Amino acid sequence: MNVMPGYVREEGMGEQNTLLLSVTDKKRLLREMLYARRFEERCYEAYVERKIGGFLHLYSGQEACAHGVLEAARPGFDYVITGYRDHIHAIKCGADPREVMAELYGKETGSSRGRGGSMHIFDVKHRFMGGYALVGGPFPLAAGIAKGIKMKGGEEISICFLGDAANNQGTFHESLNMAKIWELPVLYVCENNLYGIGTRIDRSTAVLDQYKRAAAYDIPASQADGQDVEAVYAAAVKAVEHVRSGNGPYFLELKTYRYRGHSMSDSNAYRSKEEEREWLKRDPIHILRNRLIDANALTLDEFKAMDQEILDEIENEVVRFAEESPEPAVEDLEKYVLAEDDPYVRGGRV
Repeated sequence: MNVMPGYVREEGMGEQNTLLLSVTDKKRLLREMLYARRFEERCYEAYVERKIGGFLHLYSGQEACAHGVLEAARPGFDYVITGYRDHIHAIKCGADPREVMAELYGKETGSSRGRGGSMHIFDVKHRFMGGYALVGGPFPLAAGIAKGIKMKGGEEISICFLGDAANNQGTFHESLNMAKIWELPVLYVCENNLYGIGTRIDRSTAVLDQYKRAAAYDIPASQADGQDVEAVYAAAVKAVEHVRSGNGPYFLELKTYRYRGHSMSDSNAYRSKEEEREWLKRDPIHILRNRLIDANALTLDEFKAMDQEILDEIENEVVRFAEESPEPAVEDLEKYVLAEDDPYVRGGRV
């Protein structure tokens, strides 16, 4: 079995990687990715403890994707939208990790007041326009956001993250077609982790290299190693510059791998241990950590101290905030629900 398909690299990208990020940036990104990993692991534990209910889709293993792309963009200024594996994208955009965790706990202090849960993190203040449970749902929404930006003459761009399996939805083709016709400022990022729930990509998709599918709509596209945050950043810089310069949409495919099952209800029995071990050798956090250590910019002891600091912060600040926050009041059950007695419904305005 081909456990790690080959990557398509543009000429000169390898040399460019070493020039784009300073040592300070790399160390900060290492901490951010490590924080993301520990945050998701703590979510896993809380779910097992039954403190988090509903669905829970974890991002462990894919950290370089969100961090590399958004590092090249302008989080909090650009609009970002994604699917249901959304916690880390929200935090990278500027969402308070405490509010994200509180949302997972279903608390009133959560980013959606405890009404959305894991799949519906939302932070309009930081222009994170939400995670969505419908596979393929964010494609047209991202195009709509981009259309609004263009009509207003804004400098923002719309960034849409989705997995490889979503590309088989009709919304993928409809949205990319319209995005190109209207030359919209939208960047589509495919986080290709090789599986649509439990179905491997080569069993469900005719074209395995997802970036090639954008050619049907005359949209520029490229593919990068989603396990290497510097490679992601290099590819994303080019993609973001293309979109922000008014050249229309761009499609970026990142080859990555999720370490856990599709969701907490997934036994992960469909993947071989050999395949998992091969991908673990290319852990995005270890790749960057080892690169910094080899460059004498970081020691293993410093990394361990950073890790412990993050664990303490998540436990003492993030988890404690979520656990001590109040539950939504029963009397507010219908507060954010559009009901038939709503005046907008009665007045025929919906």
